[in-house]
Amino acid sequence: MSDVMSSDEIEFDDDDVIENATLCEACGDITEHEILKEKKVGDGRDLLLKCISCSSITTLNIRPPKLIRIPFILTEGPNSQKITIDIDNDEEFRIGDVFDEDDKLWSINQILISGDRKAKMAVASEVTSISALRTDMVIVKLTMTRGEFSDSQSITVEHGKTFTAGHLMDHAGETWRIRAIHTGEGRTMKGTVESQFIKRIYLHEPPNPEHFEPKTPRERRQAWKEGRLGYNPNPIVPKEVTKKRVQPSNKRKKKRPRN
Repeated sequence: MSDVMSSDEIEFDDDDVIENATLCEACGDITEHEILKEKKVGDGRDLLLKCISCSSITTLNIRPPKLIRIPFILTEGPNSQKITIDIDNDEEFRIGDVFDEDDKLWSINQILISGDRKAKMAVASEVTSISALRTDMVIVKLTMTRGEFSDSQSITVEHGKTFTAGHLMDHAGETWRIRAIHTGEGRTMKGTVESQFIKRIYLHEPPNPEHFEPKTPRERRQAWKEGRLGYNPNPIVPKEVTKKRVQPSNKRKKKRPRN
């Protein structure tokens, strides 16, 4: 027999939903209370409460959390800036938390507490400083190879932007071919990778467009058939692209005179 109750067998107890619930020290549990008196104190309130279960009277002081200033080091690409943000003293921070600041998204990558110790999680009152990286934009490193010379640069792209090995991409006013993509687990020379998973992109200068131009009559005929030369019902091979010493195959031979 199954121990799982069907939806028809499940009944909800209205007593599970209680109002003005708080800890009653006499009952030792969270119970419903009646508000006998309310007094505003600054930004908070003082409540005189009566426990519905045991009728004990208690006072509850409600105050907004105290704000403390925490230094934040925000890194965006090669640039970093230090700012201070007012935070509730009971707020918790964890590595990987994402927050909004200056209409940008930032991900916490380091939390320092007293003694410059690193922590994976800490309450705001314990924190001495927090470092965060911009997460809606990603820095992608590039290695560009032209002949025997290579140069390294980096670009800032949107989180989730894809790059495909073997495809062409424009950078710094030039067109490059993506030869390989390094993801940290190894290089791949095919496939598509999102920017946040890329460690480095290897770019090679693509061949000159003239490299792809048909040079022989056969190549031109094939290019015409494929439509790469536009519509030309009677293709004519320009002399400047015809190889030397190549005689047209359709030229008729002269007859030798009879003796």
